[in-house]
Amino acid sequence: MELNYVSTRNRADQKTASEAILQGLAPDGGLYVPTEIPKLDVPMAKLGEMTYQEVAYEVMSRFFTDFTEEELKHCINSAYDSKFDTTEIAPLVAAGDAYYLELFHGKTIAFKDMALSILPYLMITSARKNQIKNDIVILTATSGDTGKAALAGFADVPGTKIIVFYPKDGVSDIQKRQMVTQKGDNTFVVGINGNFDQAQTGVKKMFNDAEMKNDLDAAGFQFSSANSINIGRLIPQVVYYVFAYARLLNSGEIEEGQKINVTVPTGNFGNILAAYYAKNMGVPIDRLICASNKNNVLTDFFASGTYDRRRDFYLTMSPSMDILISSNLERLINLILDGDDKKTAEEMKKLAEEGSYSIPKEILDQKIADFYGGFASEEETAAEIKAVYEDCGYVIDTHTAVASAVYKKYVDKTGDKTSTVIASTASPYKFTRSVMQAIGQDRPELSDLELTDVLSEVANTEIPAAIVEIRDAEVRHKTICEVDEMPKVVREILNI
Repeated sequence: MELNYVSTRNRADQKTASEAILQGLAPDGGLYVPTEIPKLDVPMAKLGEMTYQEVAYEVMSRFFTDFTEEELKHCINSAYDSKFDTTEIAPLVAAGDAYYLELFHGKTIAFKDMALSILPYLMITSARKNQIKNDIVILTATSGDTGKAALAGFADVPGTKIIVFYPKDGVSDIQKRQMVTQKGDNTFVVGINGNFDQAQTGVKKMFNDAEMKNDLDAAGFQFSSANSINIGRLIPQVVYYVFAYARLLNSGEIEEGQKINVTVPTGNFGNILAAYYAKNMGVPIDRLICASNKNNVLTDFFASGTYDRRRDFYLTMSPSMDILISSNLERLINLILDGDDKKTAEEMKKLAEEGSYSIPKEILDQKIADFYGGFASEEETAAEIKAVYEDCGYVIDTHTAVASAVYKKYVDKTGDKTSTVIASTASPYKFTRSVMQAIGQDRPELSDLELTDVLSEVANTEIPAAIVEIRDAEVRHKTICEVDEMPKVVREILNI
């Protein structure tokens, strides 16, 4: 069955999967969503016997229906190969009362690799399918991890350029070094004097700038996005939740049909939305625990139905979650509103112009009672890293610690002891300083990179190749700009 995609703000704007992947953001500023969430008609026990790549095909083929089997399998097998340091791709580790789904075994040691390893192949295949002659310019904003993962995925891919904007003072030292040392003649990295929300808003404005679009076209370019606003980013993330459940079933940890809970550290909302899609495909997921840091705009939304970004913005030890405008939430709002594009557009306009919108609490309770929102303070996050290490000998990063702390608070509050998968979204090696401070093993005289040697001893794990390769790498990207200079910088890069 052919599955098409529509804009959250205009259902008349209907696209095939490949067209939606190429477009990235809809012309009206909306996000593309499937006209329905397909059912996964393969027995979970059978999926439990499959490799990650085989599960990926079963999931993605239900969503990307205009790709041939050969095309889709080529994309999957090209993405999930030796770039990952484990054949399992996304292993589950039991620690304490939960299972940590390690999503950081890719090239840039963060969960963004799970989708951004495949996106370039989906995009190039989509371009061929749609006879696109322009070069594709990937324009993206990052809160730390998307940028490096996208840069690594698109570096030196023919027919593409990639421009990444990041908050100059809003990422970890290692995240920044990963980006500014990126190789590839088609890669461009720009720091902004601002935060992630400002970078993301600046990127969205450029996507919706008709004059810039015409100038790009005249020069042989067109924009596309690698942010989680691209449906080609979101759907690959559904896979690992299906895979995790199937693995638990296969290993005898749960029984057929037994429900699990999923806890996800959440900033831009794409990662937990993917779990919700998996649930709607038929995976027996009960509660979706949305874990926020001190920037707890989502916690308040799930508690009250009001989304209000008019609040203080905090830089925390979990920087990839330092977000006050969770772009992917629009897709959930559209689902809550039964696909009402006019109403969705109206609420998003309120957010842009007034800074907030509200969904009636009765609709919220009826439609998404399976979501639970919670947050962890900086002190609670650090204490959780320490507790998990001391109790289990397992070292988790700051983002995973937010999820783990919120999960424990949820259990204390509800008494719900359902088997739970925690999305472990980054390697502790990416946030070495914060992790080592939390477990009382900081060495202030060492740089963050030098501290990785100490972490290796403490955690009894090897330093990832992603860290080793940036230690002495040349800094290639030095451009810094103001937020309002972003379009000018893009024009200079592309000579338009």
